[in-house]
Amino acid sequence: MVVLRSYVSGSWSSPDDEGAPLRDAVTGEEVARISSAGIDMGAALDHGRRVGGPVLRELTFHQRAALLKALASHLREHREELYALSARTGATLNDARFDVDGGIGVLFGYASKGRRELPNDRILIEGNVEPLSKEGTFTGQHLCTPSRGVAVQINAFNFPVWGPLEKLAPAFLAGVPSLIKPASQTAYLTARLVELIVESGILPEGTVQMVCGEPRDLLDHLTEQDIVGFTGSASTARLLRTHPVIVGNAVRFNAEADSLNCSILGPDATPGTPEFDLFVDQLVTEMTVKAGQKCTAIRRALVPASRIDDVAGAAAERLAAITVGNPAVPEVRMGALAGLDQREEVRRSLKALLDAARVVTGDPGRVEVVGADAERGAFMAPILLRADDADRAEPHEVEAFGPVSTLLPYEGAERAIELAARGRGSLAGSVVTADADFARRVVLGTAPWHGRLLVLTTEDAKESTGHGSPLPALVHGGPGRAGGGEELGGIRGVVHHMRRTAVQAGPAMLTAITGRWVPGTDRTVTGEHPFRKHLEDLRVGDTAVGGPRAVTLDDVEHFAEFTGDTFYAHMDEEAARANPFFGGRVAHGYLIVSFAAGMFVDPAPGPVLANYGLENLRFLAPVNPGDELTVTLTAKQITPREGADYGEVRWDTDVTNQDGASVAKYDVLTLVAKRPVHD
Repeated sequence: MVVLRSYVSGSWSSPDDEGAPLRDAVTGEEVARISSAGIDMGAALDHGRRVGGPVLRELTFHQRAALLKALASHLREHREELYALSARTGATLNDARFDVDGGIGVLFGYASKGRRELPNDRILIEGNVEPLSKEGTFTGQHLCTPSRGVAVQINAFNFPVWGPLEKLAPAFLAGVPSLIKPASQTAYLTARLVELIVESGILPEGTVQMVCGEPRDLLDHLTEQDIVGFTGSASTARLLRTHPVIVGNAVRFNAEADSLNCSILGPDATPGTPEFDLFVDQLVTEMTVKAGQKCTAIRRALVPASRIDDVAGAAAERLAAITVGNPAVPEVRMGALAGLDQREEVRRSLKALLDAARVVTGDPGRVEVVGADAERGAFMAPILLRADDADRAEPHEVEAFGPVSTLLPYEGAERAIELAARGRGSLAGSVVTADADFARRVVLGTAPWHGRLLVLTTEDAKESTGHGSPLPALVHGGPGRAGGGEELGGIRGVVHHMRRTAVQAGPAMLTAITGRWVPGTDRTVTGEHPFRKHLEDLRVGDTAVGGPRAVTLDDVEHFAEFTGDTFYAHMDEEAARANPFFGGRVAHGYLIVSFAAGMFVDPAPGPVLANYGLENLRFLAPVNPGDELTVTLTAKQITPREGADYGEVRWDTDVTNQDGASVAKYDVLTLVAKRPVHD
């Protein structure tokens, strides 16, 4: 029998013993053996810090993003193999796609965000420059740099592909290597995933490692620069969070734990309405996808008391049509739990729930299966419960991590909010209603207890990814019982793996450190207009000064007639004078911006390819007819685009009047060509 290998310190390592058996969730047959005996955990972490970290930090965000995209494309070519292996975990083809395609989608998502939202740089500047002194010679700036440690991920059994990839993507993009510790039950699938990653040669050595088996003394070797990301039970999260090394070194710890997520049916959703059907469909889906083994699955279905019989009947009818069995059989819609131990754990939790609820449909001890043996495989019927006394503690405290959900009655929005909060922190919640007032009250009332809330209506149902689907662009986590952490969340997930530092310095020094021009730093004005320079020849601080140009009353009136903007401040002297801010007729703000462009633009074709926007535009003082304007345009940030023959330049733009006072400030964004490459 195959014994799973770990990939540490640059090579594949087999354990020193024969390991413990891992069994097929459908047939009970032994799939592989697992052990971490003989693995030097400290050496593995040191390899990540010493080998993987430096090579990643040498790459820019854009270069890391390109590698993530290449890896996603490579794994996509091997999906069928991963699907087939997923079946041994009890997953149907749809379950496997949820896991495999979801994980690959996260890689693509972060690759895209890295290229679009991060600079082609190795550090991330956060926020604006903070002026810290009256004369402007003392300033501050927050910047983020990669942690000098390893992102240790301790994953759950239910998503052996998505789990590792959704943690790997933001860490890698941040410049931090990962060490993957998969849950034993389904580690054979994660092991094959890591084999595919290593065999591809796409990611630099040391940036991805994997330990199969018990973590043993792994956490004892953590430093203050390492990061732990955990997915699993709330009880295990509490145990890990209080590990002496994690506490003593203040190791950054993020937990995403199972929670008693709820879905709330609005009072307006009566039988026959689309929202009623959406609620029932979603409930059945969340109970049966992955056999209910999702940390985001609906465990509590909150229903208006007058509708609970209707919902119970409709859901029972749908659940009765679900075929349970071997995922290889085409008509099977729900597979097995991850293993017999997991099934027994669900049954124990179900027994506790039955002290406060009764069964609507499903037999906890018996299930009809297709194409398999009901006892050798970890099969279980979907069980819908009903607790008519919603104040009983059990439905709000006991989670059966399988195809089990409980109907709970409520009366009024405030009661729904109260019951939702009884879960003491959830990863996901949903509100199914067409009543906007009810939705607003419930969302705002339940938000403090939830990491994510879905409002489901006919408007978004067709394209909604559903109650239980975390997305790369949005945070995945929740307060309290749900772990108190956040994963994903787009660039937020990247910054989680970086260290935020407040740098205080003079403007010139801050410009040198960040590579981004700071007001107060010297400008460089030469005889050559900066718009005549290719990207490689531009330097931060290169400046063009245009003007002065007088603004006349004829200019203001012509602009008003030409654009149709005849706002009184531009056209009515008496009304404009009555406004204490204007003191008389003023020029249009966009006339000022247009005049500024005319003063700084070099008209001939050249390296500047396009102006693609303005940011942070502020009009700071009125411009009256007779004023003279001057514009100062300074190269603020230069960002080459990876793999392209152009880059982006951000220009600080300051428009001043004849007294030197700023009347408008903004950033101009341009695309600038690189020097042509000649054969």
